[in-house]
Amino acid sequence: MLESSLASFSADKNQVELRIVPSTHGPVSEDDIKQLLTQKDFAMLCPMLANIEKACKEVNALCNQDAGKHELFFIIGERRDGKAEVTVSADKMVASMKITAAWGGKEISLTDVLNCLKSNKIKMGLSKPKIQALLSQLNFLPPGESSQNDIAQGKAPIHGTNARIERKVSLARERLLQPQEREDGTVDMRNLGAMIMVKPKDLLMEKKPATTGTPGYTVHGDVILQKPGQDKPMNPGDGTELDPKDPYRLIANVAGQPVETKTGMQVDDVLQIKDVDVRYGNVDFKGSILISGDVHEGMVVKASGDITVMGFVDSATLHAAGDVIVSKGIIGRQIKANELSTKITAEGQICAQFVQYSELTAKGNVLVTKQLLHSNTRSDLVITVSDQTARRGDLIGGQATAGHGIHAVIIGAKVGTKTELFCAMDQSELKNDLKAIDESVKSMVTAALEIEGRLNRLPPKNEWQNDAGMIEQVKMMLDQKNLIIEERFKEETEYASLQAEVENYYDKYFIKAAKQIFNNVDIRIGPAFNRTQREHGPCTVKNVNQEVAFNYTGR
Repeated sequence: MLESSLASFSADKNQVELRIVPSTHGPVSEDDIKQLLTQKDFAMLCPMLANIEKACKEVNALCNQDAGKHELFFIIGERRDGKAEVTVSADKMVASMKITAAWGGKEISLTDVLNCLKSNKIKMGLSKPKIQALLSQLNFLPPGESSQNDIAQGKAPIHGTNARIERKVSLARERLLQPQEREDGTVDMRNLGAMIMVKPKDLLMEKKPATTGTPGYTVHGDVILQKPGQDKPMNPGDGTELDPKDPYRLIANVAGQPVETKTGMQVDDVLQIKDVDVRYGNVDFKGSILISGDVHEGMVVKASGDITVMGFVDSATLHAAGDVIVSKGIIGRQIKANELSTKITAEGQICAQFVQYSELTAKGNVLVTKQLLHSNTRSDLVITVSDQTARRGDLIGGQATAGHGIHAVIIGAKVGTKTELFCAMDQSELKNDLKAIDESVKSMVTAALEIEGRLNRLPPKNEWQNDAGMIEQVKMMLDQKNLIIEERFKEETEYASLQAEVENYYDKYFIKAAKQIFNNVDIRIGPAFNRTQREHGPCTVKNVNQEVAFNYTGR
């Protein structure tokens, strides 16, 4: 054990000095030297471990040599003030502080903490209770020990919600799904209830406007912009107006049949006809058409609104700017290899109980409640062949092409009738749109940087602040820059939405069979292809890694 007198304070009392003669006091161990620092006067000071290790080596190397007769000098301990350190998370949303207790020096105070926060530019989301709790730990921390806690939290932005439009009236197509109930509890598919009509001042639609959201901030006080909700237009069509007392309510201003449009509703005059045949002639009407009977072979019916047929359509042509609703069935026959005698086109939806040997083209959904047989059917959205209970609904033969999915109870037939399904074929187009938006955003970034560069190259403001022409030029540059930033933000929001659509495309859009898919059904989902070789039970069929994959329910 070394003599305690070998260690003493420096003149300023801030360090512990070791004065040792190797041949007299050596050899020594690091523990021998550390023991000197356990004396009462030095116990609160910080051991300088590297110096202690060096002293031990030098003393032991010289203790049996002539040079070891001379005194060596080392600093083995020192006072250290308490310390506060700040760490900020990578996303700048959390700031954490670590305080270290002093080694015989000045302890950390609230002022020190505030200065540390200031030097690290921590401005927002500070928690006074957490800071005080952290400082209170100094009452218990041994010298040199540390305590750490989060003391500032940023605020994430609250993104706005998109506008929503709620339709407040039923449409003609919904009558097909709501047959009248008889007294015995059964339903009468031939009685679909009264024609849906509205009168002036009736509420048609109500809009829940988009919200702007609120911005967030980082612990440094940098603003994190929120994404405002996207607006959805609700425009008055013919026979409608915005409520003078509430612009978010769309009301009727005439009596008639309500028809949904892409951006709102219209109220149509209704032309009522018993049958469309050679005696009545073809029909081209500005408004909606209600045919209480049938549309016969060779006839053409066009409407700027909905076409509702209470009976059958047989080898005829129907075109509606709204929906086509056929209460009973659509019947056709094959004229040539790729030509069918009945053609139905709708800007909205097509609904019927059963369809055979017909061409159906809809920008909206196609709904067939019983059977879709040997027809060529195309929908930008979803083709559904099912009743409300999902017990009946056969899609057999022909081609069915849908942008957003094909849902049926049974697909194909036991005898192996060839049936072709095309689903979710537009992802490549969406990718092209995504690429175009990305290029547009990059061009805006370049344009904004060019304007920023021009602004930075301006002479000092005091040289042009009285030049009206120069002031106008600078103002134009700033306005242009702000316009670019605003437009860029809109396109970046659109890019994020479209990117999510592309990434989730095949999860959202798929083929579903509630009961069975038979053999000889060609399935194309995007570029993936499969021809069924056997019967499949209830399943969903998706494109998984560019292959057709069957996912069976109940397994």
